[in-house]
Amino acid sequence: MTAIAHRYEFVYLFDITNGNPNGDPDAGNLPRLDPETNRGLVTDVCLKRKIRNFVSLDKEDAPGYAIYMQEKAVLNHQHQKAWEALGIPPDAKEQYKKLPKDEAKSRELTAWMCSNFFDVRTFGAVMTTGVNAGQVRGPVQMAFATSIDPVVPLEISITRMAVTTEKEAEAQSGDNRTMGRKHIIPYGLYRAHGFISAKLAERTGFSDQDLTLFWQALTSMFEHDRSAARAEMAARKLFVFEHESAMGNAPAHVLFDAVKIQRADADTLSAPRRFSDYRVELNRAAVPGGVTVHEML
Repeated sequence: MTAIAHRYEFVYLFDITNGNPNGDPDAGNLPRLDPETNRGLVTDVCLKRKIRNFVSLDKEDAPGYAIYMQEKAVLNHQHQKAWEALGIPPDAKEQYKKLPKDEAKSRELTAWMCSNFFDVRTFGAVMTTGVNAGQVRGPVQMAFATSIDPVVPLEISITRMAVTTEKEAEAQSGDNRTMGRKHIIPYGLYRAHGFISAKLAERTGFSDQDLTLFWQALTSMFEHDRSAARAEMAARKLFVFEHESAMGNAPAHVLFDAVKIQRADADTLSAPRRFSDYRVELNRAAVPGGVTVHEML
């Protein structure tokens, strides 16, 4: 498949109601916050995980769409698949720790990983852990998502009626309830920025078909990621800026500045609780020539 020929940037808006979009393990799984502004944060790793999960569901067992970074995957086993598929013998002394001295064979190993694993050719990967399959700088990169307004995490007490062992049941003298905690935010609208390089796509083989699948993942991935902590999480807006050239026709920050988000009624609204409490506007006049805007949501 032919790599994409144009550079892209995108602005992605999503929200959550009464849930935890991205818990912080260093803070008891509280929703992530910027401590200076109290604005919510969602990491790029969190968003990429949801994209990977969507692709694994949509393209289950399809050739070329395996997922490299998945739960409990042994990465060295993934790397060794490339060596074995290409029939490249490892160095007798170093085994698989170093790439072959033949540069063409080294490139073949990395190219095999790109062609077989969607997330390698999309996001890149460092594949040098024990079994060496090279390094890939991915064409698609995403920044942390930040909430438009400050969010207030709530700690909700919950109870459990059942117990796990007979001993635990006896210790509670007939009262089987145990207490727990659940962390949520009442509402948050988040904004994330992304970047797609056509020149880096040439190196990994990231194609127009891959790009279409990536947009589908952004618009639909929350529909397949429901849980008690994320029952009402939704993609709201996706603005895609397509450049006429591979190198680009305008700086990314100029394009991002064209998307404005404001409170719909700042004078009377005390705390936003739904997407309709915001007004999202695209200033098309501020978009430089050579760049086309696509509204995919």
